[in-house]
Amino acid sequence: MTTVINVKNNSIYGAFELKKLYPRNFSIGLVIAVVLHIILITSYYFYLSVTKEKEENVPTVRVLKYSELGPPPSITNEVPQQISVAGPAAAPTVGVPVPVPDEEAPPEQTIATQQELSQQTSPVLTEGLGSGTTQITQDIKIEKEEEEPDINAFVPVEKLPEMVVAAQPTYPEIAKRAGITGKVYVKVLIDKEGKPKKAVIIKSDAEVFNEPAIEAAMKCAFTPALQNNKPVSVWIVIPYKFTLQGQ
Repeated sequence: MTTVINVKNNSIYGAFELKKLYPRNFSIGLVIAVVLHIILITSYYFYLSVTKEKEENVPTVRVLKYSELGPPPSITNEVPQQISVAGPAAAPTVGVPVPVPDEEAPPEQTIATQQELSQQTSPVLTEGLGSGTTQITQDIKIEKEEEEPDINAFVPVEKLPEMVVAAQPTYPEIAKRAGITGKVYVKVLIDKEGKPKKAVIIKSDAEVFNEPAIEAAMKCAFTPALQNNKPVSVWIVIPYKFTLQGQ
């Protein structure tokens, strides 16, 4: 028994059709790959150029201290450079002013302040800096004012202040008429020079005596307190007793 299979020519598809389409597909793929590479390379170089331009535009700041600056320039730039010519030696006249004609007197110069110096460009700042700005910082040490001890803080001292000038408080007239007596305790801050700096009432029998007691305490004078042979600030208590004659 023989079986016959009829195959139509238009239904055949194989290596022949693939070989026919290969050149066209290869050309299209090659063109797309070249275009993509060109776009990537162009984007890369464009990014480098933009980044480099931004870096060049970034200002450079150099921080200098006042001690690194040169001598302050004169504010008046019209002063010509002075040339000194050695003359014959003369006897020194120390402390004796000698008048000279006005045309021979050197011109007056004004020394610039720190604020004016920071606004001017010094030759020291322009060497090797190129483009950019320079920031001047202040390195002059300013002595800090010593903090006052707290009124309730314990301050160790080797020698307490001693009163050398005592001031007596004024008895209020209204207290005299009313026959009021009492005691007032004033806490006083004595500084390193032995002078009262502050006075605070810590206990009082009558408020009328507070102001006279503070005024008297602030008029007193003391020897400063010592710690390690150095004067220190310290709080002390001064009692004031207000009494009338016959009481």
